[in-house]
Amino acid sequence: MATCRGTILLTGANGGLGCGIVSKIITTPELAQYHGVYVVRDASSASSLRSTLENRNLPHSYEILSLELSLLANVREFVRTLHARIAIRDIPPIRALILNAGYHDLGQQSVTNEGFDTSFASNYLGHWLLTMLLLKDLDSENGRIVVLGSSSYDVNHPSHKIDAIYEDEKWKTFFRNDTIDTIANSTWSSNNDEDLHRRAGTRRYGVAKMCNVMMVGELQRRLDADPALKNLSIVGIDPGAMGTGLLRRGNWFTRVLLWPVILPLLAPLLTWLEPNGHVRTINKSSKDVIRAAFEINPELRGKYLNGSEVQEVVPEAADVKKRAMVWRDSVKYSQLTKQDTALIDWA
Repeated sequence: MATCRGTILLTGANGGLGCGIVSKIITTPELAQYHGVYVVRDASSASSLRSTLENRNLPHSYEILSLELSLLANVREFVRTLHARIAIRDIPPIRALILNAGYHDLGQQSVTNEGFDTSFASNYLGHWLLTMLLLKDLDSENGRIVVLGSSSYDVNHPSHKIDAIYEDEKWKTFFRNDTIDTIANSTWSSNNDEDLHRRAGTRRYGVAKMCNVMMVGELQRRLDADPALKNLSIVGIDPGAMGTGLLRRGNWFTRVLLWPVILPLLAPLLTWLEPNGHVRTINKSSKDVIRAAFEINPELRGKYLNGSEVQEVVPEAADVKKRAMVWRDSVKYSQLTKQDTALIDWA
């Protein structure tokens, strides 16, 4: 293990994009030299990930670990164990922390036993807490955090017009109050609203991704001002729509035909026509995520990418006051303390 160049920690490693990223790691000589910590909900299964790893043709040390991101207590326990191992050099510091795991309820709304909307906790809050706790375990010179975004956070994206997701004026702005409590506790865009449940679910997914995008700029600002962590960087990226299992909770057409069959058939042509268009191949998006994680480019610090291109975030995501509000409430929900994180400006 001491010969490893560092650790790559990837959440959502058993999903379609996760397996694509792992495939790039195990077939690239430079990346295969890193130790892989591949995080899934249940390490006892993860059949897609295990199948991907069986195809490795280069020496590569790795482990598959369980983590339920929607449960903050589980996140804390996971980090305690990992931190102890890094402290005794059982595994090297984290060079790349890739926050890839995604959860789209598509109308199957639920609340965690800690009282949070499952989509909010799985997509954003669990990842936010994981990052805050792991800052002390990142490679202090070259460590990078990659946050997976989505066009779902952009209420004006053309793809939303198909199902009129944000057509009503009340959905065009995510944060209208001085707190995000209604989003966190599952009363914002709930299934009790007079709307299709799948639309409500897509909005819940979208606002969680908005929080992720806001985290990129806000955390980079705080890292830049931190004497010990100033060399760390964070990058956001929209990987596009791919033929993955993200929409497996959808209706029969969505989960059986559209996402696993039709989209993968169309993706190569659409990616060729427009490389950073809405629909892309898993192969292309995997390359983009790897590039975001390892490309040494100071201009990427705190930036948001649409595939391989830098993209300006939407105005609401760039709003300094709203970013601070989301951060403040994230500290409150996660009960983060000074002892939990290496970040000086954590509160």
